[in-house]
Amino acid sequence: MTAENVVDPPHSAWLPDAAFAAVGRRRVCVVGPPQDEVLATVRLEAARATAAHGGAVVAPDASPDLLLTLSPDATSVLTSSSKGPHGDHLGTLDAADVGGFRLERTGGRVTVSAASGTALLHGWFHVVRLGDAAFAAGPGDDVDEGHAPAATLRVLDHWDNVDVHPVMGQVERGYAGGSIFYDAGRVREDLSRVTAYARLLAAVGLDRVCLNNVNVHAREARLLTDDLPEVARLAAALRPYGVRTHLAVSFASPMTLGGLPTADPLDDDVRAWWRAAADRAWAAVPDFGGFVVKADSEGQPGPFAYGRDHADGANLLAEAVAPHGGVVHWRAFVYDHRQDWRDRSTDRARAAHDHFAPLDGRFAENVVVQVKHGPLDFQTREPVSPVLAAMPRTRLSLELQVTQEYTGQQRHVCYLGPWWSEILRFRPWGEGEGDDGPTVADLTASGGGFAAVSNVGDDRFWTGHPLAQANLYAFGRLAWDPALDAAGVLDEWVSLTFAGDDGSVDPRVRAGLHAVMDDSWRTYESYTAPLGVGFMVRPGHHYGPDVDGYEYTPWGTYHFADRDGIGVDRTRATGTGYTGQYPAPWRDVYESPETCPDELLLFFHHVPWTHVLRSGVTVAQHVYDTHFAGVERVRRTAATWESLAGLVPDDVDARVRERLAEQLRSATEWRDQLNTYVLRKSGVPDARGRTVY
Repeated sequence: MTAENVVDPPHSAWLPDAAFAAVGRRRVCVVGPPQDEVLATVRLEAARATAAHGGAVVAPDASPDLLLTLSPDATSVLTSSSKGPHGDHLGTLDAADVGGFRLERTGGRVTVSAASGTALLHGWFHVVRLGDAAFAAGPGDDVDEGHAPAATLRVLDHWDNVDVHPVMGQVERGYAGGSIFYDAGRVREDLSRVTAYARLLAAVGLDRVCLNNVNVHAREARLLTDDLPEVARLAAALRPYGVRTHLAVSFASPMTLGGLPTADPLDDDVRAWWRAAADRAWAAVPDFGGFVVKADSEGQPGPFAYGRDHADGANLLAEAVAPHGGVVHWRAFVYDHRQDWRDRSTDRARAAHDHFAPLDGRFAENVVVQVKHGPLDFQTREPVSPVLAAMPRTRLSLELQVTQEYTGQQRHVCYLGPWWSEILRFRPWGEGEGDDGPTVADLTASGGGFAAVSNVGDDRFWTGHPLAQANLYAFGRLAWDPALDAAGVLDEWVSLTFAGDDGSVDPRVRAGLHAVMDDSWRTYESYTAPLGVGFMVRPGHHYGPDVDGYEYTPWGTYHFADRDGIGVDRTRATGTGYTGQYPAPWRDVYESPETCPDELLLFFHHVPWTHVLRSGVTVAQHVYDTHFAGVERVRRTAATWESLAGLVPDDVDARVRERLAEQLRSATEWRDQLNTYVLRKSGVPDARGRTVY
């Protein structure tokens, strides 16, 4: 049996039929022109829900309980103004631009109006999310609300390969099976699962997808040329739910695809080639979104080969896509991956700022510089990247990683919403006098928005671990509204995903899932790399502990552990100077071990094993205590999940049990390797006398 003949339908994730009970029991009316493709989807959704739950689709004059209407006058919805680093307002966008909608409720009857089909679809799913509460009819329950996303650009990047890569497989850093787009070196014949995926994304407010890996191999490069008709098929499968298509492209395409002798961004023939390529892309896919580029990073070609810089390279593509309203996402993940571990002045963390901050103001308006949330590579704990505060005249996008490359690879439960909320709410200039300084969310939502690496594959549960679905859900919701509470977002996901026949969730299930997931990121952190150290993982696949695995490789040196201490000196006074890339007050907070937050201490400082943390224990003892405690928390997590037997679907129960067993095994291995490493390096015993090998 081939992948094209999969029998079992994919898991319904957060859109089971039961989640539509509240709207499905009511009379629903959809008003708007029949030719609008996404509006037709709204009609289909309404018909599906009412047929399942006994309601009806009715005409406008039949007193509908829920009226969904396409109205070009629905312009009262504005995004919150976002402020730049100096308090300047970078502009607002109206409902038609960003997908906002208006919700009015009078006497228990609800009207949702929007200026576009996609915005109205988002309004429909908002009502679904609210359930019966949307139709509250008591005194004081009438409302007139505007809802709009914080950013126009909310993109999921798929690291999918058309061909199966000999090292990285079909989905690079994919932990949920093969690609939902590609199979056996071609686009799948049956794209119904792609449309089901678009439905999941629309329900959380995501409306853009990049279809292929940023490491563009020879086969994937042809998506821009020979395979454009197949890209058009994928776009057609996504379009009914308002999801637009982007492509990752190779900077060397004029040579590898066009036969030119150069890819120099200032060469006229190269510029003409990219203009023609963009024209063909939009001719094939009229709502095409634009290009994503990884250049001069980890072996990918870029403008450095021609003595040019990243602004030259990005502006080349920006010129090509500008006539079509396209966007170029140019990734700032650029560093030397052929370092000498002996050279302690080399610091991978500095690289993005060193490369990009001097170019502020030189990028075209339709270029978005896409910046990883931290200076390294999606580690379990990193400081926020200083690049996000260093380029006030450039559109910046915050890049997150939903796929759990360094956070358990969807074999460990690790809800990342709390970590992302910390990042989004971080204030690079601290608290302002009389007014709060801008947050990371303010800086990025106002220009480049949010991007993340997707975590789905062709696994029945989409994400391998059923509970990893919550991370995809949380990214969509936080990209729409970065101010949302991460625990509240998790509760939304639970309410939808585990809804019973009447649309409600068993309180025992709700409480159990919060117990398992609320602090799961911190639990994962507790038994893995401590106090801001990164990359203590097995090289290559990045799963499981290998304390010195990367320490003597060209990829960087990350902890410098010896008999006297551990950590990287990134201070201005005696280290790599990385702290100087931050504005005040953080440049000074991070400079001193006395003021640096403990959770980042070893990222910024090399300290003795006997250095006393604010908790009152030494660094060595902290490792022992947290790693023993982390394993015990995983044991309690498994016991909590077992208590839900019979209350959750059997297939979900079985998969989660299997993953929790692996998590406990892996956490135990992490505990024993880290504790033994610290004991052997430091000679400091565990004060509690527990077994350390």
